[in-house]
Amino acid sequence: MTTAPPVAPQVEAEAAAKVQRVSVGDFALDNIVWLLLVAFVIIATILNPFFFSVANFQNILVQTTTLAFVAVAIGLSMLLGEIDLSVIGILGFTGAIGAVLMDKGVPGSLAILVVLAVGAFIGLVNGICVAKVRMTSLIETLAMGLVLSGGVLAVTKGRTITISDTSYTWLGQGQILGWPIMPVSLVVLFLALAFVLYRTPWGRKIYATGGNTRAAYAAGIDTERLTIGTFVLGGFLSGCAGWLATSYLSGVTATMGSDLLLYAVAAPVIGGVSLTGGRGRVLGMLGGVLLLTVVQVGLQLTNISAYYVSMAGGMMIFLAVAVDAVRVRRRQARH
Repeated sequence: MTTAPPVAPQVEAEAAAKVQRVSVGDFALDNIVWLLLVAFVIIATILNPFFFSVANFQNILVQTTTLAFVAVAIGLSMLLGEIDLSVIGILGFTGAIGAVLMDKGVPGSLAILVVLAVGAFIGLVNGICVAKVRMTSLIETLAMGLVLSGGVLAVTKGRTITISDTSYTWLGQGQILGWPIMPVSLVVLFLALAFVLYRTPWGRKIYATGGNTRAAYAAGIDTERLTIGTFVLGGFLSGCAGWLATSYLSGVTATMGSDLLLYAVAAPVIGGVSLTGGRGRVLGMLGGVLLLTVVQVGLQLTNISAYYVSMAGGMMIFLAVAVDAVRVRRRQARH
C-alpha cells in the first residue's frame, strides 16, 4: 500500500514565500522615495561632482525648508482623507501681508505674529467650510487658493516689496559658523510632526478618521472638530512657509511660490501618504520633499534646459500618483 506524500509542508513553504514576496514588495513601495533619492544623488554626483559638496548640501536644505512646510500642511489634510490646495495661496498672501505691514512701519516681530495668525485664520475658514458647510475640500481650497492669489496682487499692487527689517529676516538670512539657520526649522518641523502624529491622541485620531470616518465618529471621535483643527494647523504651517520664503528672499513678489503647489502635493504622496487617507509616515514626507528638491537642483546643475526640469517635475508627480495607486490596489487585494 502506497501513501501520498505530505502536502502540508509544501503548502506552508509556498505560503511563506508568498508572504515574503508581499512584504518585500510593500517595503519597496513604502520606501521607494529613499531608493530613488539615493539613486538620483549618485547619478547627479557622477554628472557634476559639485552636487555632493557642502555648499550644495546647504542649498538643498534651504530650498527644502519652505516646500516642507506646505507639503506637511497638505499631507496632514491627506491623512484625514481631505486635501488642502490653498496652501500656496496662503503662503503668498501671508507673506505679502507681512511685507506690506513692515513697509508701513510695523516692527518685524509683530509682522511675524500677524503672518502666522492670518494663516491660521484662513485655515479656520477652510475647516469650517469643509466640516460644517460640507463643501468638498478639493473645490473649496482650490477656490480659496485662487482668491488668495488675487489677494496677493491686490495687496502688492503687482510690485516687488523689499524687506530690510532683520527682526523679520533673521531666520531666512541668518547663519551660524557659515551654516544657514533656516534648515533648523525643517528639523523642528518633522520632530514636532512625529511627536504629534505618533505620541498624541490627536494624531491617532487623524489616522483613525482618515481610515474610516464613520467608524471614527461611531467610536466617539469629534470628526468635525478634528477636521477644523487640522485645517487650522495647515493654515498655520502655510503661514510659516510665507514667513520663511519672504525672510529668505528679503521681499515678496506677486508670483511668489506659484510653482510649488504640484510639488507640495506630490511630496507627501511619493513619500507614502495615501490619497484616500489614513496612511502615511513622517519619514516618508521628509523623503518626498528631499527627493523633489534634489531632482530640481540636480537637473539645474547638469545644465539641462529649464523646459526639461519642468518635465522632470511632472514625471515625479505622475510617479507619485502611480505608486499610490499600486499601494492601494495591493492593500485591497490582501483584504
